[in-house]
Amino acid sequence: MEHALISILIPFKNTAPFLTECLNSIVTQTYKHWEVLAVDDRSTDESRSIVAAFAQKDPRIKVYTNTGKGIIAALRTAYSYSTGELITRMDSDDIMEPHKLELLAKSLIANGKGHLAVGQVRYFSDQGISNGYARYEAWLNGLTRLGTNYSEIYKECVIPSPCWMSYREDLEACGAFFHDRYPEDYDLSFRFYAKRLQCIPCQEVVHLWRDYDTRTSRTSEHYAQNYFLDIKLHYFLQLNFDPGRPLAVWGAGNKGKTIAKALTEKGVPFYWLCDNPNKIGKKIYGSTLLHYEELAGLNHPQSIVTVANEVAQAMIKDHFLHLGHRPMEDYFFFC
Repeated sequence: MEHALISILIPFKNTAPFLTECLNSIVTQTYKHWEVLAVDDRSTDESRSIVAAFAQKDPRIKVYTNTGKGIIAALRTAYSYSTGELITRMDSDDIMEPHKLELLAKSLIANGKGHLAVGQVRYFSDQGISNGYARYEAWLNGLTRLGTNYSEIYKECVIPSPCWMSYREDLEACGAFFHDRYPEDYDLSFRFYAKRLQCIPCQEVVHLWRDYDTRTSRTSEHYAQNYFLDIKLHYFLQLNFDPGRPLAVWGAGNKGKTIAKALTEKGVPFYWLCDNPNKIGKKIYGSTLLHYEELAGLNHPQSIVTVANEVAQAMIKDHFLHLGHRPMEDYFFFC
């Protein structure tokens, strides 16, 4: 296994300004036993010719045309051509640190099947990184440093899409890329979680994540907030929800209303809690909003928290602690 083949799946579409730097960062990796399966999602710029030029020089790089449309179909196409025992994906506008593949492969091989190798990431941009992305980077790296990524999976995507590596067998057990749910990286993170692939702690930044205005995660409707909430609720009901326990939803803002409406449509009963005196006692979607202290009167409840304010979140956590409620068993932060 010292020279296990790594299959690197790269969907690309109109990323010509960044592809050379991306591919050069792969060609110069300290770990040499890899193959690139690059799939063109019908680019209209020079992207394909750039990848093709690399493929002419290096037989480890292969370029294909997407058999469908979009990132999921491109990943599915790339995966269908892959032959490696170890699988990873790469974004065509990003950069690998020179030791990325070596570090992730050694970590994964040392720990064996049933594990997921992850690495720390760093955002970079010609325009500077926003406070939101800087906070996400720090939060994500903090989880990765300890290997506790799943502990906050209902908040945000906890596995960076271009910075994980798994055994093919484990990826197959998780459904690989044969699901059509966006955001595809968040969906796959939940499937890793469902199959209990253990995240291996990593102390190093191995992936440079490029941010720019036309990046797919900024422009595609598939990465809008409602898609994230849909995924969170879908997997919560599938993986963590106990229908024998009362369910409470905290917060009556936009996220709280979205979750409440979805639960109502699915026929899942719940108690709706908030601390806003202007909303307590009012009915929305047929449910009456209650004061959050009503939670103490419920028998062994579970809570979904949709309150985004950090000060309020800290107070809510203190309240759960006072009641003896446990994270990821009794309460789940959806933001």
